[in-house]
Formats: sequence, C-alpha cells, structure tokens
Amino acid sequence: MAKYSETIDLYDDEGKLLKSGVTLEKISPLVNPAIRKIIDLTKRTIVVNLAGVEKGVKTGKVGKGHILGRELNLDVVANKDAVISRIKEMLQVEEGDDTEIQEFQGGKLLLVTVPKARLEAASTYDASITSVASATTYALVDQFNVDAFDASMVKAAVWGGYPHTMDMVGANVASVLSIPQNNEGIGYALRNIPANHIVMITNRNAMQGAALSSTLEHAGEFEMGMAIGRFERAQLLAYAYQGLNANNLVYDLVKQNGATGTVGTVVQSLVERGIEDKVIAPGKKGGYFQFYDTKDPMLWNAYAAAGTIAATMVNCGAGRFAQAVSSTLLYFNDLLEHETGLPGCDYGRVMGVAVGFSFFSHSIYGGGGPGIFNGNHVVTRHAAGVAIPCVVAACALDAGTQMTSPEGTSKVYQDTYGQIDVFNKPIQQIAKGA
Repeated sequence: MAKYSETIDLYDDEGKLLKSGVTLEKISPLVNPAIRKIIDLTKRTIVVNLAGVEKGVKTGKVGKGHILGRELNLDVVANKDAVISRIKEMLQVEEGDDTEIQEFQGGKLLLVTVPKARLEAASTYDASITSVASATTYALVDQFNVDAFDASMVKAAVWGGYPHTMDMVGANVASVLSIPQNNEGIGYALRNIPANHIVMITNRNAMQGAALSSTLEHAGEFEMGMAIGRFERAQLLAYAYQGLNANNLVYDLVKQNGATGTVGTVVQSLVERGIEDKVIAPGKKGGYFQFYDTKDPMLWNAYAAAGTIAATMVNCGAGRFAQAVSSTLLYFNDLLEHETGLPGCDYGRVMGVAVGFSFFSHSIYGGGGPGIFNGNHVVTRHAAGVAIPCVVAACALDAGTQMTSPEGTSKVYQDTYGQIDVFNKPIQQIAKGA
C-alpha cells in the first residue's frame, strides 16, 4: 500500500517524460534503489591518483612539503597492473566479493570501490579511504622493494600530511566526502560536498548537477532527522519538484523565460502555474494588493523551490556567471513573497542563507567563489536541502568567472565519478528506480 496517495510525473533534463504516476515514497532515499546506490558508492568509492604518487616521490614534493634528497624513481603507472592486483588482494574480504577497481586515463587514475563488509564493520565511512590509502602504500612498498628508510616517502605521497594534519592534505587518495571532523553537526556528511565537485561529476549539466546535489542534500536531511512524520512529505516534495523536475516544472519555467526572461518574469510564470495547478488561489485583498492562499503549504514550498532554481538558471545562464546565484536566491524569493503574500522557498530560510552567502562568496569578505561552498558550510547550511542545488546549477552554467573554477578544484572527480551513469545521469537512474 502506498504511503502517499499523491503522484508525480518525472521528466528528464530535456523535458521528456520518463515515468508517470510515481508515488512520493518511490523517490525516498530510504526506498529508491538508484538513490541508495548513489549514497552507497559515495561512501565506498575512493579515487587513487597513481600518476600523482609517481610525480610526488620523483620530485620529493609530498603532502604540502618538498623534501630534497629523498626523491624516489618509481615507475608506478608502468607497473599499474601489479599494483592494482595487490591493492585488490589486500582490500577484499573474501575472494570474489564486491571489491572493484576501475581504471581511467590508462591507469593514471583508479576508482576503488571498497567491499561493503569493511564499512559494516566500521562506525564511519573513514574505513574506505584509510583502507585504500594503506593498501596503496603497502602495494607500492612491496612492488618496488622500498626499504624502511624510504617507505615514509611513499606513505606521505599517498596519505598526504596525515597524521601531522587532521585531514589528508596533499594526499593522492580522495573521497567526495570530507572527514567527519569537518562536519558541522549530526548528519551533515552527505551535505559536505563542494558544489564544484558535483558540477564536474555531472559534466557541467545544470539539471543533472542539481539532481545529484538535491539527492545528496535531501538524503542528508533524512540522516539528520528532518524527514520524520509529516515533515517527510515536505522534504520529498521539495526534492521532487526542484531536484527531479517533477511534472516538468523546472524545465517549463526555464524554457518559458530562457530567451528574454528575468528573475521577475520567472516569479510571474511560477505564480501563473501555481494558480493553474490549483496550488494557490486568490484570497483577500488589502487595498490594491492581492493576497494568495494555499491549502497545501508543503506543495507551495516545493513550487517555490522549483521556481528558485529556474530563476537561477535563467539569470546565471544569461550572464554565464555563478556569482549572481546568491542575489537570485534572495530576490526571487523576496519578489515572490511580495507578489503573493505567501512564504518564499523554505519559508524564508533561503533568503536568510542568500544574505550571508553573498557576503562570504564575493562581497567585502570575498572568501571564495560559490563553487567551493556546500550544504555543511556555516553560511549555507540553514536551508533544508534547497539552496545548494541552485549553487551547483549556477556553477555549471558559469563561463569561467570564478577564481575557483570547477576544472581547477574538481577535475579528478569528472575523470572518475563522472564516467559512471548513476552519478552523471541521476535523473534517469532515479526514475528507473521509481
């Protein structure tokens, strides 16, 4: 029996119908197999940069340091087959289990999937990166008969600055997840992924990027206890309409306003669509002002979330600049509230995020471009999964105006995760799973 009676139709990033009549629980991270696979692989997959290790030991530049006189001439990539075989042998728990190693760029990059048993026997997802880092170090020491004096250089080339630093700074193994110590609170791990990483994983496709970001953000909301009881429906609706283009709402709004539209015309289009779909209706009048009413605030919030990302795509897409995302988050919702008398996206919290976000990303403070932010950041964490997907969409449409470009911060993720369908085409995969 369906938990929710209402249904949605799922459309792809080209406005084509993928599946109709999908009940809301079918897109829940607790139910949908594609979403669960995304989360599972996010925890279990680690990038190993064999070319980076080779360069590090040959130059003596390991971690964030340069140690002269300790250079090692190891042909790591040329011996990749033996190294990969040894890593897999050490990582697997049983012969033929779900350990997997994929090669990219002729073996210069590896994507290692750690067996589930290692995470089941651990308290956190740390077990993935630590086991891969140790196995890679051991495999290289074995393969090249590195002695006890030089083994520390191999270890530093793989592990980076750890344990001298809390995180693995300068390492040649990487996870899309940050270390748990960097999470702002309970349940933030899946939200602690920079927007630029998602942009590159989805190959700069704004809608696919928004879908992957939204998937991880809302899975994080589930993890931190924000989707219990009646709040579950609120999260699923926002995820469906903003992240998965439910009922083709995002696509329609962008198409309608893409050529000549503005943030203001997206507001107008959203209100018209809300009236047409009977989500809102004219209420009382206050002088010249027409208030609107809704019998379903959760559904209205989902429409507002869809409108917010559509306005982002229209505005940031027109200028090919990511920096406008913070002002779009703010003023789309400010205009929407003034137009309807109803709450903006996430009941005002997106506007709150936008004010701080504009200051931290490029105003007086100027701490960094939007692409390095994530849903765990002290400025952007407050919106319940609906702000960061807009940041991802904006950065995907950016034409190089950020100082911290996706190609500069996250190319390795495109070359590895970006080659896997469940990551680079989440909309289609999630619809299949529904």
